[in-house]
Amino acid sequence: MFKNILVTGAAGFIGSNFVHYLVREHPEVKHIIVLDKLTYAGNPANLADLPSSRVQLIVGDICNQNLVSQLVAQVDAVVNYAAESHNDNSLTNPDPFIQTNIVGTYTLIQACRHYNVRYHHISTDEVYGDLPLRENLPHHGEGPGEKFTSKSRYNPSSPYSASKASSDLLVRAWVRSFNLQATISNCSNNYGPYQHIEKFIPRQITNILCGRRPKLYGTGNNVRDWIHTSDHSEAVWTILTQGKIGETYLIGAHGEKNNREVLEWILELMHQPQDAYDIVKDRPGHDLRYAIDPTKIETELGWHPRFTDFKKGLTQTINWYSQHRDWWIDQKESVEREYEANDQ
Repeated sequence: MFKNILVTGAAGFIGSNFVHYLVREHPEVKHIIVLDKLTYAGNPANLADLPSSRVQLIVGDICNQNLVSQLVAQVDAVVNYAAESHNDNSLTNPDPFIQTNIVGTYTLIQACRHYNVRYHHISTDEVYGDLPLRENLPHHGEGPGEKFTSKSRYNPSSPYSASKASSDLLVRAWVRSFNLQATISNCSNNYGPYQHIEKFIPRQITNILCGRRPKLYGTGNNVRDWIHTSDHSEAVWTILTQGKIGETYLIGAHGEKNNREVLEWILELMHQPQDAYDIVKDRPGHDLRYAIDPTKIETELGWHPRFTDFKKGLTQTINWYSQHRDWWIDQKESVEREYEANDQ
């Protein structure tokens, strides 16, 4: 169906995994244009082993109207992964989040509207705010309101999640007002190869590999719903090719784990004592729990996660960072200095 695709932000973690997935699983996609600003989280090395005959990297900003218009005119579909996405950074300086996540989305959907190009918007479960911890829920069940659905109320708690909520609403408005051919997906926390080492799982893995003690925010009781990035990629393709225009699909893998549990598993899998970590101060506005209800995408589109054994996926992720030390080692000291400046 789609032979030429523009994937924005695809020199970053989740986007680059999607491009790898397309190259590996969908030979019918002949040309993939990657548009990436190459900020600190974007790395050309994430795409270096892909064939240049199919994948073209263009360094540029999704806020650049002329560039975006030129690229959208060449493709059948746009998948927008480009985003500023680090909560802590958004608390320090919200400006880049407003520009990339809101103005950038506006620029893309305007171009897609003009050329009548299919658009898929990658969002996050953080737009919904957080949920109570399970022990604080009546009957500890799976009743209404205990997981996010596409009908959940938006309740963002940081500049990052507020900017992503704003971008979602822009897309919805353009579908309704201008017949934009668009879908949205809100996904839970991804893990896997190529994730920047500022993020929770790779930070702890690389700390251990460097002989540093891992760090845990506060009590470690904050719950995240983890999904392997390969499952996310397949789900996005399913929505792009089968999803109903104007619909929002939530992507999750039934992978709720609290941060302490994840860290202790990492320590166990890396043959370290399970208490070999330091407690650091919690970050402001740290959401308690995210949980995705993927029933809609499972029942309507037939997608189901493949990486259902989180411990196995975590082992593969540890192995990747162990075997690709040259990919992350040059950034390690600066990342840790930044955290230490905030007592984290």
